[in-house]
Amino acid sequence: MGVSSLSRGQQKSGILFYKVRQKGAFGLTHLILLVGGIIWMYPFLWMLGSSLKTNADFFDQGLNIFPRQIEWSNYPNAWNEASFGQFFGNTVIVAGSTVILVLLFTAMAGYALARTEFPGKKLLLGLIALTLFLPHGYTILPVFDLVQHLGLLNSLTSIILVQTAGGMVFSTFLFMGYFSSMEREIEDAARVDGANFNQRFWMVMFPLAGPMLATVALFTFIGAWNSFFIPLVFTLGTPELHTLAVGMYAFIGENSTNWTYLAAGSVITLGPIMVVFVLLQRYFINGVAGAVKS
Repeated sequence: MGVSSLSRGQQKSGILFYKVRQKGAFGLTHLILLVGGIIWMYPFLWMLGSSLKTNADFFDQGLNIFPRQIEWSNYPNAWNEASFGQFFGNTVIVAGSTVILVLLFTAMAGYALARTEFPGKKLLLGLIALTLFLPHGYTILPVFDLVQHLGLLNSLTSIILVQTAGGMVFSTFLFMGYFSSMEREIEDAARVDGANFNQRFWMVMFPLAGPMLATVALFTFIGAWNSFFIPLVFTLGTPELHTLAVGMYAFIGENSTNWTYLAAGSVITLGPIMVVFVLLQRYFINGVAGAVKS
């Protein structure tokens, strides 16, 4: 009886010790993640604080986030001085058009690759995947020459087409993985009702791909909105067609840089991305999980 009671007591002590150790590890994990999150967010917070500083405070306060005197005028001044209104419109046109084209083309390509079999399919997919590892610097010259021969140089159309082509491979693989993971019962029911391949895609599968559509739209929008190299190269001769990322260089002079305006312009540039992410974040995890599952 005494041995049995002692054994039960040892078991309870062991369970209690395990729970305490588990809670300690849980708290330590959260503490590490909190510190890591603060370190990760610090550059953005510093940029946000710097956008509200005076020029004197910017240099005097160094890495201090909080401004001594809030200078709200940095935002309208940065907007007007760098022609941000025009650049903002260009960026909206480029990013919006790129998102629409990428969604249409890659959704169709991903569905076709997921639901059809043909000789050499794996080899083709492998060759397409290799293009993901090609740096822009190695492909920009032939692309530039092609755009020039098409008469599209120094136009927003050239930026849209080049960025659409550049984002198609990755997005196509995402859609292919997502459609491959979807059950075939609904599609088979549509086939029995007489729907052909295109009808099954547009009327059944495409509407069901909402999470992946949001995921690809988010990736494409961020890439197109932040793109610097392609808009710079293809609108080099027409500054009025610059996007926000290229227009930021208006604050960098030959002998001096207006750092507070540059920080304010950076916040303005990041604003739409943050809004789009907040609106689409609930679809983002489902879309990525569906693509990875397959």
